[in-house]
Amino acid sequence: MINVVVELLRDVNAIQIPSGDELPLKQGETVHVSQLLGGSYTVSTQYGLARISKNDADALGLDAEKDEETESSLPADAPLEDRVWDTLKNVYDPEIPVDIVNLGLIYDVTVTELENHLNHVAVQMTLTAPGCGMGPHLMMEAKGRIEALDGVEVADVDLVWDPPWNQAMVSEEGKMKLGLI
Repeated sequence: MINVVVELLRDVNAIQIPSGDELPLKQGETVHVSQLLGGSYTVSTQYGLARISKNDADALGLDAEKDEETESSLPADAPLEDRVWDTLKNVYDPEIPVDIVNLGLIYDVTVTELENHLNHVAVQMTLTAPGCGMGPHLMMEAKGRIEALDGVEVADVDLVWDPPWNQAMVSEEGKMKLGLI
């Protein structure tokens, strides 16, 4: 978590929160960087909250490599399902400083070995609210992170609404981060 006000060093396309719409920000605009989790920055702009990719950290005058906090704690030879769950802990809701696993948004991870000895990973996830426009972005980020794992050929991330998400699904770790316990 960081808390800094910066002037954009170049034009950058952000994603508006919670709509998920593209939000072009211009060089010289002032933004308040409130969160760096999972390799993206949550910023407050004159238009509301937005998410800026780590690939655009230079527009904020920040060093994405230095700020990266997504190292796995698992060995490379850990079971793939464990590595999938671990990598999903690096995908964060842009409004809540808790990852999607500890928020209780991941319902199921299924790993199926393919004929070529690589794997298909199927994930079922939900959102905290059905109308959240950030859903497709979170799903794409989860898919990309899973497909970057050794041994994965393809990942499918499906959005489900049953059972409906509620705060009781937040893990103990998530509740501690949110100050709920």
